[in-house]
Amino acid sequence: MEGEYIKEKNIIDKNEIEKEKELIKNIIKTREELKNANKNFEFAEKDLVDYYTYQIKADQAKLSYLIKIAKIKGIELDMIGDIELTFEREEEAG
Repeated sequence: MEGEYIKEKNIIDKNEIEKEKELIKNIIKTREELKNANKNFEFAEKDLVDYYTYQIKADQAKLSYLIKIAKIKGIELDMIGDIELTFEREEEAG
């Protein structure tokens, strides 16, 4: 039973800056997933057309929600692009 609440505890323990970084990472990840779903949709056949249609709709809804939360927190979309480059450089270096 204890293990069920580990994730919630970890989120609560994060400070506001860490929460904002996590939000930005999720926005970037979701945006990439949406791009990939759109590319895959172009080449989908038969039943996969439906799959990618639902995937695109789900990714769009998630992205809209995350952007809404970011705006409420005062994170500007231009900042996300700058931070994305920083994350990419950190991944390449690390």
